[in-house]
Formats: sequence, structure tokens, C-alpha cells
Amino acid sequence: MNEKVYFVYLLASGRNGTLYAGSTSHLVHRVFQHKSGTFDGFTRMHRVDRLVWFEVHGSAREMVVRERRIKEWQRAWKIELIEAMNPRWHDLYGELLGGVSLRPE
Repeated sequence: MNEKVYFVYLLASGRNGTLYAGSTSHLVHRVFQHKSGTFDGFTRMHRVDRLVWFEVHGSAREMVVRERRIKEWQRAWKIELIEAMNPRWHDLYGELLGGVSLRPE
């Protein structure tokens, strides 16, 4: 039986660039949407499409609570969170795809 998982994630425009916090139950698909500019909004306008941090949650409620808390955080705290997991700010999207980069042109 597959248990559903939920993700809270941070995107960046680049190292120490513009940040965006989001949540989803389909992380690969959602990041692809950000990268391809499929929908209008903040991330498309500011070219925020580098997945720099994420965490997994077991329930939708946990995911929503965590996302809301992170959105209220000071920028410095978000940067600390990113750098604890990803000190070089690499785009983690390729790792989700098994090392393959499918960045849209």
C-alpha cells in the first residue's frame, strides 16, 4: 500500500537570491511547473525555480502548518535552513529525477 507523502519546499532564484516557500504532494511535478513557468505568479515573475530545500511530511495538516510557519520566518532563518541541508545551494531537482536534469529551455 502506498502512503501519500507531503512536501514543504524552498525555491531560490540563485544563491542568496529571491526565496519562495511552497507545499505539495507531488514535488517533482510542482517543481517542473515552476521551472517551465506553467502558471503565472511570483515564481514566474521573479524567475524563482531552483529547488534548494525540501522536507517530507506524513500528513497534509503537518505540511500546511510547517509551510505557514516557514513563510512567517525571517529571511536569515530560511537561509540557515537551506544551508544546513544544501550549503552550496545546488538545484536539488536533478536528484529527485535520479541525477537527470530536465530544465526547460
